[in-house]
Amino acid sequence: MHVAEIRERLRLAGAAPIHEQYLLRQWAQALASPGKRNLEDFLPRTVREALPQLEADLSALVALRSVHPSEDGSERLLVGLRDGQTIESVLLPRDGLCVSTQVGCAVGCVFCMTGRTGLIRQIGSAEIVAQVVLGRQRRPVRKVVFMGMGEPAHNLDAVLEAIDLLGTSGAIGHKNLVFSTVGDRRVFERLPRGAVKPALALSLHTTDAALREQLLPRAPCITPDDLVALGDDYARRTGYPIQYQWTLLEGINDGPAELDGIVRLLKGRYAVLNLIPYNTVDELPFQRPTWDRARDIARELHRRGVLTKLRQSAGQDVEGGCGQLRARAARIKAPRARPLEIKAL
Repeated sequence: MHVAEIRERLRLAGAAPIHEQYLLRQWAQALASPGKRNLEDFLPRTVREALPQLEADLSALVALRSVHPSEDGSERLLVGLRDGQTIESVLLPRDGLCVSTQVGCAVGCVFCMTGRTGLIRQIGSAEIVAQVVLGRQRRPVRKVVFMGMGEPAHNLDAVLEAIDLLGTSGAIGHKNLVFSTVGDRRVFERLPRGAVKPALALSLHTTDAALREQLLPRAPCITPDDLVALGDDYARRTGYPIQYQWTLLEGINDGPAELDGIVRLLKGRYAVLNLIPYNTVDELPFQRPTWDRARDIARELHRRGVLTKLRQSAGQDVEGGCGQLRARAARIKAPRARPLEIKAL
């Protein structure tokens, strides 16, 4: 289901724009249902008669299958969809929520469990918002990051529709809506045109174009240099710093040549580099560097003029890396990947 379908149902029931806005705000913010008397004073009778079925349909969009709390304060949620598929959302410390935009993913990043299953289906914009509603029923949510299962750029219309609702009726600040992508030129064309302009997180992972093609085999052919140039342009248009995501893989993208490349690309940019030590997956042939090594990398980059933050992937202690909960629940056994025959840069 998409948000546009909800709007259409309300209009067919006789809702005026003010009624539509009110009901979408109640839903997106997970607000308590108003009393019957208040509804009678405000909503047309035909809309009140249509509400029970609409509310039932919205409640059925997602269902909480299991909760996996972590010592870091996060909660990884396994979420069921109406067709029996499952996705993952993560309640983050400091009122954040990570949501999924697809069931599976077509990009096939070699270090990602989600990419091992391929793309199964798109998630509707209403299903995306429903993840936020579900999260808000558990704790406050003031920031939403589109960094869960899937590549948001491959479901662009639905993601932008969800962002528009969350940035208006959903009461999420525009810069607290974070659109994460491996890089797709359509993103840089569409996002600046929206009424709600989200912050942008770009998956960089390496400064070497050839290595990037190996790590992200089905990502658009955009070199790291071009990706940073596109990010710079978006930062100028919005006034938000670009977040560059870098999954640290031991012996692959944590060497001196990569650090030199990062300094070359990002020094002096209106940007922040998020270093994220890899969340180990048994089925995949990658390892995370030690925390001391990761901390040394972050300190060196900061010393050399790159604003760097060392991030801990939420839920490390519950083995809840993106796609792992779904794989365990569905008993998906991804084939063991062969190690990449590459040298540290």
